[in-house]
Amino acid sequence: MGPAPPHPALRADLSPVGRGVPRGTIALSKIQPSMVESIVPETDARGPAVRLRGVTKTYDSGVMALGPLDLDVKRGEFVSLLGPSGCGKSTALRIIAGLAAPSTGTVELAHHDTERRGSHRIGFVFQEPTLMPWATVRDNVRLPLKLARAPVADAEMRIDAALDQVGLAEFAGAYPRELSGGMKMRVSLARALVTDPDILLMDEPFAALDEITRFRLNNDLLSLWRDLHKTVIFVTHSVFESVYLSERVIVMTARPGRIGAEFRIASAEPRGEEFRTSAEYAAFCREVSHALAPSYKGQAGA
Repeated sequence: MGPAPPHPALRADLSPVGRGVPRGTIALSKIQPSMVESIVPETDARGPAVRLRGVTKTYDSGVMALGPLDLDVKRGEFVSLLGPSGCGKSTALRIIAGLAAPSTGTVELAHHDTERRGSHRIGFVFQEPTLMPWATVRDNVRLPLKLARAPVADAEMRIDAALDQVGLAEFAGAYPRELSGGMKMRVSLARALVTDPDILLMDEPFAALDEITRFRLNNDLLSLWRDLHKTVIFVTHSVFESVYLSERVIVMTARPGRIGAEFRIASAEPRGEEFRTSAEYAAFCREVSHALAPSYKGQAGA
């Protein structure tokens, strides 16, 4: 049996990544759908959401930052990319999102489940909240729907839902200057969720927060993931955070980043403080730390 026809919204722009695509980062307003190709939906509900094959990134300076990288992420899976600074973790996220072009290789994404205006396959939460200081929380969350010209009534309902999901409903009229660091990051998360993405990419979103706030947001993120069934790819430098959050931890080597080791974190759900203080959690952290150590010593292996 031949492959199923592409989703109507994607039929005109399916082409393998890295074939004749110029190098370099692409502005958010100029994301090119042709950088990714769609994959046929599978009967398995946990079939692939993201598939990378032979993906590399070499900059014009000649520095090879990433790859070759082969990675499959299942639908609804929570995967963390863990590695030293400069190993290409964030670069991999940007390539998946279509914000940067790979030098070689292909990126495949599962079909988006809805054609609802203002909905996207991918939501991206950056290291910084990147909020508009002159706009209220509500208007910051509204931005992607406004750009997509989503119907006003539908947009308002989606904004209400997103703010409620991140616990900021009562702060809808506040301005960024009135919010704590953790609250600003919640706004950034709500702005990503309001587009109802299938895939949520998170680039060290909690790195700058204090430990108490970070722990709280870790718990809230897990709760959202369980409730919304999103595919999450989470970049972090923290062994402890990666083990606590993830179903699977991918340990990357030093530049050029490749997969050095992979760990499946099989623990009882839902996770909470009991897991964080358990001997099981400590054992996982030791294993992952051991695999990560060579990358900090400049070794290619793990």
